[in-house]
Parts: sequence; structure tokens; C-alpha cells
Amino acid sequence: MPATRRPRKGSMGYSPRKRASSITARIQTWPEGGDDAKLQGFAGYKAGMTHAFIVDFRAKSTTAGQEVRIPVTVLEVPPMKVCAVRFYQETAYGKKAIGEVWSKSIDKELARRLPIPKDYDEKAGWTEAEKLEYDDIRALLYTQPVLVSGLPKKKPELMEIRVGGSKMEDRLNYAKSVLGKSVTIKDFTKEGEMVDVSSITKGRGWQGVTKRWGTKLLMHKNSKHRRLIGTLGTKRPNYVRHTVPQGGQRGFHQRTELNKRVLKIGDNGEDITPKGGFINYGIVKNSYVLVHGSVPGSSKRIVRLREPVRLTGVLKLAEPPQITFISLESKQGV
Repeated sequence: MPATRRPRKGSMGYSPRKRASSITARIQTWPEGGDDAKLQGFAGYKAGMTHAFIVDFRAKSTTAGQEVRIPVTVLEVPPMKVCAVRFYQETAYGKKAIGEVWSKSIDKELARRLPIPKDYDEKAGWTEAEKLEYDDIRALLYTQPVLVSGLPKKKPELMEIRVGGSKMEDRLNYAKSVLGKSVTIKDFTKEGEMVDVSSITKGRGWQGVTKRWGTKLLMHKNSKHRRLIGTLGTKRPNYVRHTVPQGGQRGFHQRTELNKRVLKIGDNGEDITPKGGFINYGIVKNSYVLVHGSVPGSSKRIVRLREPVRLTGVLKLAEPPQITFISLESKQGV
């Protein structure tokens, strides 16, 4: 008789499928290299999606040089502020923070996130930092949600972003120059470049095994139920293994999409806001970024951008993509 073969149901690539611990995505891997010192990340808020027509820049495509219709995601990216610079040292157990320097000019809204010392000597902090033996430099940045009309919050998000560059001296000088100041999306990337996007997906709550894992329905002769798993496993070991598909949390997971192209960066949000505003968001009033394709998460969700870590086989453009049309029609469905 032929050997029976029954592959397991669902992918274990994203397990365990539990709720994210924070609404702000965490980035643990940063790309190396780069000549000029700069910030390797930024953050914005997802406003919504629309469609646009661009001139196909792929030379080997059947529509090369012609207008093609693509989906785009609009991210509102108000300026971020640098509140501190942190120094790391490589150890046998990974990177270890050995010192940091804070800015004296910090907005009062940051006090909603963490306690801020009143009397802090920034010059003394830099004096102590010069004595350290560090291997990496990162900056602490916080968002300004008070500038976004579509967000009902004042509490900023605080995140750590690596300061990239080939020379440590240039990275240190750049960190000194931006401490306590505002940085924009143009300090991070430009039109036509690729970025990695990290965010928290839409939460779906508790879902059954069939919707969560895509298992096959039981046969119609099965008693009382069809949308359950057929068996929880073998008799021994006498416990249920974690590889058995079961019901539970679906959505609200951190996901990262690699190599998303930045199509456009604008300063006036009115140029991109559709009639009636974006659904569940409203009007874009700050700087914005047009990203090719979709982005994880719902509207108003904080989205983190990062320099690509797996930039292989991606077409590099000498000029920004040529956008001929952006749809501003109402998304209300009327």
C-alpha cells in the first residue's frame, strides 16, 4: 500500500500567535554600512490607502514606460524630536547600554511617558560620555501626536533609532548636532528609496481553529461540530503539543514588511487628503509619505520605518518615480 502523507495545517512561522506587548513595534535589527552619518529609522501614523498612476520604471516589464495603476498607503509623518543619545558596548551577552546623554529642551508632553529630571547638566553628560568605550550609538526619539488632528491622544511614543555611518566619529558628531532638535522624514530617506515597514496588525480577537489556522472542515457525519480540530495529538506524550492548531488570538501581532518603495514625500497634507478625509482618520495636515502597497495595521496606528536590511535584487532608481495621478475621490463609499 502507498504511504499515507498528511501535512500539518497552517504555518508555524509566526508562532506563538499572541497579542503584541506594545502598540509600538520594536526593531531589534539595524543595517550596517552607509557612508554618511544619519538616522536609520523614522515613525509616522497610518492615514489610509488610495490609488495612483505611475510610469512603470521596470525596464523588462511588458508595461515599461507606460502608466500603471498601483495601490498606495498614506502615512502622516510629523517631525520627531531627539531627547537623548545612548551608547552601547558589545559584550558576550549582546549589546549593553553603558551611558546616555539627555537634552535639556524636552517637551512637557514627554512627561506623560516617563519622568523627566528637572535639573540636568547636558555638558557634564557629554563629558562623561567621552570617557566611555562604546561600539554603537543610538538616539531616543519621540513622536508629536499633538500635531496630528486625526489622533485623540497627547502621549507621545518613545523609540530607539540607530545612528548609522561608516565612521564612529561622524556618528558621534551627528548625534550631538541633532540632540534636542526636530528631525523630519527627509533626514531619514528620500523619494524612490526602499524602506522596511514594521507595525502591529489589526486585532481580530479570539477566533476558532478553522479561521485561525485554515484547517479543513470535518466531514458532515461528524457529531455536533465541524469547525474544530480532529485530534489533539497522540496518547503519549500525555499533553497537547504547541504544534497542534487550536483557537485563540488572531491579529494584533507585530509584523515587518521588507522593501517597500517610497513613492513621494510631501509637505502639504491637503495635496493627498481625499474628499471628506480618510475613513476613521480625517485630514492630513503635516508632512506625508506615499508608500507602494499596503502597510500592516489599522488607521491611526503608529508605523515604524527602517532602512532595508535585505536589499537584494531590488531595482535602484536614478530618479524618483514619476507619478501622473493620485486619486482624491471620497473613500466614504457614496
